[in-house]
Amino acid sequence: MKNNKKIQNAWTMYDWANSTYNLVITSTIFPAYYVAITTSSEPNTLSYVDFFGIQIINTALQNYALAIVFLIVALTSPIMSSIADYRGNKKAFMRAFTLLGSISCAALFFFTPDRIEYGIICFSLAALGFWNSWVFYNSYLPDIAEPEDRDRLSARGYAMGYIGSVLLQLICFLIILQPALFGLDTADKTLGARISFLLVGCWWLGFAQIAFRHLPNNTESNKKTKKHLLINGFHELKLVWNQAKEIPALKRFLGTFFLLSVGVQTVMLVAAGYSKKEIFPKPEDEPKLLLTILLIQIVAIFGAIALSRLSKMIGNIATMVIGICIWIAICIWGYFIKSQTEFYILAACVGLVMGGIQSMSRSTYSKLIPESNDTTSFFSFYDVTEKIGLTIGLFLFAYNEELTGSMRNSILVLMVFFIFSLFALLYTKKAVTREKYASLFS
Repeated sequence: MKNNKKIQNAWTMYDWANSTYNLVITSTIFPAYYVAITTSSEPNTLSYVDFFGIQIINTALQNYALAIVFLIVALTSPIMSSIADYRGNKKAFMRAFTLLGSISCAALFFFTPDRIEYGIICFSLAALGFWNSWVFYNSYLPDIAEPEDRDRLSARGYAMGYIGSVLLQLICFLIILQPALFGLDTADKTLGARISFLLVGCWWLGFAQIAFRHLPNNTESNKKTKKHLLINGFHELKLVWNQAKEIPALKRFLGTFFLLSVGVQTVMLVAAGYSKKEIFPKPEDEPKLLLTILLIQIVAIFGAIALSRLSKMIGNIATMVIGICIWIAICIWGYFIKSQTEFYILAACVGLVMGGIQSMSRSTYSKLIPESNDTTSFFSFYDVTEKIGLTIGLFLFAYNEELTGSMRNSILVLMVFFIFSLFALLYTKKAVTREKYASLFS
């Protein structure tokens, strides 16, 4: 199964399929649409929404919803992984969550300004489908590529994702900015965005079929349950942690990855809402915001490839150190930024390290884990670590906004986690021996 080009190409096609969710729903059109339809018409006032009778700041509600989703993913993915390993059918679970996520995206077509609860629920279900499917998608990497090929394949997956999502994003932009070209009702200002949500669901579900056609199921059950099926996944996570404790480099890297996830993933998820509120608040600025975030995705294509090539010259660890330092600088600059011109430059910097740091984290982890047929459990632990970090990051960001009334202050909170992750990575480097993990160095 390893080094099979057809399987590897199919694996990257899932990134092509589902990354449209990450761009359109998470990063650009949905956040801009949501903030626009929930923002108060009175200038310089906080915008609250009514969610089942509870008054919450609009962007804080969105971030709280995502935090709950990530907590659910962290609690349920071990159960899903346990069942998948026991039955040898992780592709079936990946397919099921793809169906949940894509249908929920398509259902956002019916999200109108008077249906806030409906929109947040569909948004949350789409996130649940996306991130749960990601657990099983990531677990295929060690199965289909040798250690020396994982940096390249991981980066190619992210690059394919960015290319596919940018293509659909351009189509969506055209529909939103030039609705008359498609014979749409120009009086309904929400229609273009809602059609974009529908297109994301169709794109994700449609192109995912290419991956599902060629990706293998486990040929047999990887292991028998050592506990009850519903708790076996948590038992397996404990076994993974026990193994990790015996591998200092792996244990320390997991700590680094946890701190990094609080920062990187949270910034990526809140960037659009922050930009809409702080930099592009006027309705006429919305096309600028959407095009800027599109710029981030285009730069990210080259950033993921560039960092992958840089890692071949100086190693994974040194490359990640550089990436984290750039993220710290981005947070400092993002706190003080005022003009749209500055934001364009900052957006390019974000794109440079956004995909690269994720790709490098995934491939580095795949090199640190011991040789095993049970890759799903190791990547389940990886994903649980990420989701707990995201839960904490989103909750702190939303809570700080409600507490201080400013999203800028929340950026400083995330910057602290980037700083801690840098020290943790330097601590990890001490445990990584050149003899055992030569590929992580130059």
